[in-house]
Amino acid sequence: MKSRFAEPDYQLLWPRALFVSEAASLLNKRELIDWDDRCELLLEDAFIGDFSGGPLSEFREIPGQPDPFGMRPRGPVPRLSPRQNFLLLLMRAADELAEDDLRRRPYWSQRKNGTEPELASLEVTAGRFVELITDLDEKGYFEKRFEKDCIDYPRDDLPARTIERAIGVSGVWPLDPDWLGKNLDLFCDVVEVLHDLVARPTTRSIHPFNECGWHHGDFVIETGRAVYRWRVNMLLRQSDLGLRLAEEGEDIGRMVVTTSDSRAELVEALVATEGDTGDQVRHAVALFRRRGADRNEKRSAIVSLGRVLENKRKLLRAELLSKDEDALFLIANRFDIRHQNEVQKSDYDEIFLDWIYWWYLATIELADKLAARGSSTDSASKSEEPATGAV
Repeated sequence: MKSRFAEPDYQLLWPRALFVSEAASLLNKRELIDWDDRCELLLEDAFIGDFSGGPLSEFREIPGQPDPFGMRPRGPVPRLSPRQNFLLLLMRAADELAEDDLRRRPYWSQRKNGTEPELASLEVTAGRFVELITDLDEKGYFEKRFEKDCIDYPRDDLPARTIERAIGVSGVWPLDPDWLGKNLDLFCDVVEVLHDLVARPTTRSIHPFNECGWHHGDFVIETGRAVYRWRVNMLLRQSDLGLRLAEEGEDIGRMVVTTSDSRAELVEALVATEGDTGDQVRHAVALFRRRGADRNEKRSAIVSLGRVLENKRKLLRAELLSKDEDALFLIANRFDIRHQNEVQKSDYDEIFLDWIYWWYLATIELADKLAARGSSTDSASKSEEPATGAV
């Protein structure tokens, strides 16, 4: 039987793992006087708010802890309050929460006709983006850098000046969907600069004068950026732009060309590699997938990956047949990629650079798996050796 957590009013606006992380962090701060307020803000931020039910409504229906003196005992709190138990239950049921509305079951006309929703143009995407930024701004995500647009202390042109200093274009704020919808470069610049300026608030206080509204504080930059990337990428996935905000690597928070899910998983795994190898791979990935990357930049990225493979040649020679290992580097050595001289071939279409790039990434992953397999084999061999010494 499907639980209530799988219902549409429990739809996440965040990646599931991020919600679990933030919920766990808050549960580890149960001694905070304003814990209930912080939890309410978390639920309001993390879940869709277009329903009368859902986690926020359910949380508010649970009686809070009576605290007539506005104080709680110092030190760790051993027991969970009813509201804290609810957050713990919600966190443990995270796998049931829908984090991606794009994967909902198709409706009648789509099932009948076998059609998919049309991808949105730049004009439509820009309009949706402005709506998203308006929502995040109302939730305080830009108050750390833009300050609160308070009735007593208006922010005036601070956002416009901040953005102009970053991208050199004046008059961008307030955002104009018509302007952004006609200029892809400006749209991408604005998406990237707002990523750098966003931060998630974890506290708020009401300013009732003239209906000013909430003032936010205790900002967390990385969480705000993670939420921003997630929500912007949801819009970009529904567009025909072929772009997304990088979620990992050296170019995190920058617009890059999209790839298939399986390729995206390959990149995600390799950019997480530690040490010099990870640094070289991250640099190569950022260089290659940069929006508008030209032939020379792509070739430079492949050169970096070729260096990583060169460092793994000893392992490859031990694990693979020698002629196979030689063939692995044939393209890099014979074509105009790693070296430039009269014997190399350079009359080839640029699309082959894409093929070599992905082939090299896959081969680096293969070498890592071979190394892991070799380590496992060595460990197993040592464990099978007879013990020596006194019995």
